[in-house]
Amino acid sequence: MIDFSQEYIDTFHQVIEEKNVEEARDMLNELHPADIAELYESLDLEEAAFLYLLLDDEKAADVLTELDDDNRKKLIDSFPSDVIAKRFVDNMDTDDAVDLIRELDEKRQEEILSHIDDVEQAGDIVDLLKYDEHTAGGIMGTEMIVVNEEWSMPKCLEEMRHQAEEMDEIYYVYVVDNENRLKGVFPLKKMITGPSISKVKHVMEKDPIAVKVDTPIDDVINIIEKYDLVALPVIDSIGRLEGRITIDDVMDRVREHAEHDYQLASGIFQDVESKDNVLIQTYARLPWLLIGMIGGITNSSILGRFGESFARYPQMAFYIPLIGGTGGNVGIQSSAIVVQGLANKTLNVKNVWKQVFKESTVSLINAGIISLVVFLYNYFIMGTNIVTASVSLSLFAVVMFASIFGTLVPLTLDKLNIDPAIATGPFITITNDIIGMLIYMGISTALS
Repeated sequence: MIDFSQEYIDTFHQVIEEKNVEEARDMLNELHPADIAELYESLDLEEAAFLYLLLDDEKAADVLTELDDDNRKKLIDSFPSDVIAKRFVDNMDTDDAVDLIRELDEKRQEEILSHIDDVEQAGDIVDLLKYDEHTAGGIMGTEMIVVNEEWSMPKCLEEMRHQAEEMDEIYYVYVVDNENRLKGVFPLKKMITGPSISKVKHVMEKDPIAVKVDTPIDDVINIIEKYDLVALPVIDSIGRLEGRITIDDVMDRVREHAEHDYQLASGIFQDVESKDNVLIQTYARLPWLLIGMIGGITNSSILGRFGESFARYPQMAFYIPLIGGTGGNVGIQSSAIVVQGLANKTLNVKNVWKQVFKESTVSLINAGIISLVVFLYNYFIMGTNIVTASVSLSLFAVVMFASIFGTLVPLTLDKLNIDPAIATGPFITITNDIIGMLIYMGISTALS
């Protein structure tokens, strides 16, 4: 791993400025494609293009897949279609090539595809582009080793050696029948231990775990995680082998989903990065800020209606932040647990009331402890009075409401096919603030 100090980056700038091709090439040869992609973050487009032309075709393709979306698009736009096809796409796995081409407009896609020399590869890319990018078919690749169940071991080994020449990594060997239907997985150990006269079908592992081309990515991720797989075969509706998904294919999706959910929970409507311009960042943040402002105005209106209570018991005002903050925290905790359960499929949506009951039990215990602690504190500070009682009762009620509300909201959003991660952010906090104030003021008024 390279530490890109300012001195190291300045050296690269100087080498590029002097057009020192040999030194630049030597420096690039020492770097991993991921390191070169990171280095490009510190270069302008002209400098990046200069260095890119010094890479061999295979490494250039690897670097392109490592770049973030914005830098990759800028670099691609600077090259003609034939260069992209012959220099990059020809040296990529089909799934990476599809990710690259999918970002371009239809006209540019057609231009690039027309320049690909390997007709079979071009056909595979065209087929994969038809799948929704959020399904297994949209992220699978077609590079894999496939053997027929009727082959003898010598023929199987011969075919495996031949197919392996085109592969960078070998995870599994898939076994199909004469109709290309997936029948099993060939254990590589059998190459050593299996008798040479055995047919593949006698030593294969039957009924392998597989997904269909229209399986959502979230389900693919959960299956790979659940069964500790490094690759997963993809089949069509009648069981024919179409491709495979490797662990690195889904890791980017896991990261993207995590970032998306984190931003939703923070009240950011769309994916943004620190380098995005002011308008994009403002547009992404402003909606929830406006909603929060409306919530604050609503809270102020509620409190304004109870001026007489505050005049009689001014200590009541001291506990407004406590009521609002506790309700918001409890709601976020409850919704976060439910959202996590929905995401990793550990929460069965058929047992909604079981989850609500469990959360109610937890909140009952938490509410009892919190309200007791506050009651004891107020009792020793102020003695027994209206404020002591109303704050404790209000906290108990607010914690109970926030917990159940925080559980039901993400479950409801999930039923409506709305991302439940919204429920872990400002929505829960703002709602609990308003309801919390209503509960607090209502109980205080009833006791006074």
